[in-house]
Amino acid sequence: MTVMSPAATDRTPAEEPSGGSGSAVLRSLLRNKLAVAALAVLALLLLAALFAPLIAPYDPNTQNLLLRLRPPAWQDGGSGAHLLGTDQLGRDMLSRVIFGARVSLLVGAGAALLAGVVGTVVGLSSGYFGGWADRTLMRLADVQLAFPSLLLALAIVGFLGSGLWYVILVLGFTGWVSYARVVRSEVMSLRTRDFVTEARAIGVTDVTIMRRHLLPNVMAPLATIGTLHVAAAIVAEASLSYLGLGVPKETVTWGGMLSDGQLYLGTSWWVAVFPGIALMLTSLAINITGDALRDVADPKAYRR
Repeated sequence: MTVMSPAATDRTPAEEPSGGSGSAVLRSLLRNKLAVAALAVLALLLLAALFAPLIAPYDPNTQNLLLRLRPPAWQDGGSGAHLLGTDQLGRDMLSRVIFGARVSLLVGAGAALLAGVVGTVVGLSSGYFGGWADRTLMRLADVQLAFPSLLLALAIVGFLGSGLWYVILVLGFTGWVSYARVVRSEVMSLRTRDFVTEARAIGVTDVTIMRRHLLPNVMAPLATIGTLHVAAAIVAEASLSYLGLGVPKETVTWGGMLSDGQLYLGTSWWVAVFPGIALMLTSLAINITGDALRDVADPKAYRR
């Protein structure tokens, strides 16, 4: 019987993730016209967020009461100087929508990354070790699932106070359960495979097995969950800001703009409608991208 060396084992058997290579994933996405449109929207939003100070025509917090509640440029009384009109304090709506994208994308990406790291560590540990570790960690997940996530976020933010980083931390630590459950399920099906058994037999440590042999095989479902969680976190941040418990008022957010504009829906609809459209398009584009990634990662499981 031939005994494999540790060096040989390190090069092995971690199977190729189900989604295939990055180029294959990209080609599959490009064949999906709806996904291409969603990616284009996300690319524009990312560029707007990164270069907001260069793109926005005005400072988003500059007030001019003489220009308050001016309609969009295509309506009577509108002006080309303010394409999307102005709000109740005379601030340029286009500039505020552009700057609002920065907070939304930062919160969405930050919360998804934090939740993904915590959930992946928990899921790997639970699925690989099993036994009391699995029971303890999954009971903690059950306890968190017993509380509605937004209600739990409201309670924590209300206790800690408002702030951008507090919102990211809260949304991250309230969203790890979905990652943990999916990773646990995948790891439980992989831990008895030959490549894991062989690695154990030659003395590879548990941490190395999880990092080098199991983690690569759960990246495809993680990418899908992470994409969808970005959209959920953006909506949750907007909800918190709408209720006045999210990012401070001086920071431009789409949720805060919706809260400010609700009183003017009957007379100055644009104050609430444009940030609402931006929020809807962003969430829709991210969800479409997530669905496309899911289909590419495991087309047989989601074939209709």
